[in-house]
Amino acid sequence: MYLTAEQKNTLEVSGRLNRTAERYLEILRYHGLELTAPERECLAHICQIGFMSPLEIRELPDEVGWTKFECEGLDKGALAAKLGSASFADLVAIVESLGF
Repeated sequence: MYLTAEQKNTLEVSGRLNRTAERYLEILRYHGLELTAPERECLAHICQIGFMSPLEIRELPDEVGWTKFECEGLDKGALAAKLGSASFADLVAIVESLGF
């Protein structure tokens, strides 16, 4: 409850959570990367484990190199490089766009 540690009533807690959610949605709106369909398929395969922790999101470039997933048109080296140069906000936006 880091976000609401200082708030003592439900209106303060609700307001803080709503402001944070609104800011988060704006971050998602302005971040992310252009991905091809094969790149999205590869990342969806990697993310199929379910909940992606911040550490797992940061490790996406490595995971692309380790996965045995293959499909036509996928260049795992190029995808890993693209993800490796992305900001954490970009990586989060990608994971969110995939539904994870």
